[in-house]
Amino acid sequence: MIAPIIKGLLLGLILSISIGPVIFAILKQSLTNGRKAGYAFVAGVSASDITLLIVCNVFTALFTLVLSHKAIVALIGAGFLLLMGLYTLLFKKIQTEAPDDKQKELSKRDLVGIFFSGYLMNTLNPSVFLFWFAWTAAIGANATETENPTSYKLIVFGTCLLFVLTSDLIKVVLAGALRPRLTEKTMIWINRFSGIIILIFSAALFYSALNY
Repeated sequence: MIAPIIKGLLLGLILSISIGPVIFAILKQSLTNGRKAGYAFVAGVSASDITLLIVCNVFTALFTLVLSHKAIVALIGAGFLLLMGLYTLLFKKIQTEAPDDKQKELSKRDLVGIFFSGYLMNTLNPSVFLFWFAWTAAIGANATETENPTSYKLIVFGTCLLFVLTSDLIKVVLAGALRPRLTEKTMIWINRFSGIIILIFSAALFYSALNY
């Protein structure tokens, strides 16, 4: 029970500190349009993550059914993580954008629009899809070693999504305090840390796949 929770927390940590357009959009919405806008945007991102997670689990389940070799699935997942880690560590560019300081009153239609903007921004980001596809393959391969693979995956991904949602909500609440600390230098170091963690997981998955 503890192992899948720990994996879910680590996975959530990787996703929550990954530098991408979403974190800046959350801060921008919160600073420009207020906390309600930030919460609506975060809700859209969270809904997108759930959608992508379901889609990727369906694809990896079919993939596993066709191949019927968990080692191959694990190696493919590890390969995705390796590429993602190298890209994050060596090639990903950091761009910061200063949000406006003006806020405006928002209608329910505005909040719905902000919700869908968060949903679409996250869904249409290829790196987010690759992230979920790689991890569903990796966790799915590990889950086959447990007594109840379905419960194992539910705990891992449920913990992950809850962690990410909580961290995004904290970003909304602390938007004003976070803004001056998100310098380019700070972002580069966070990005490097994220890349190293992903590479470590990739190496561990490669090792476990080779020992199946």
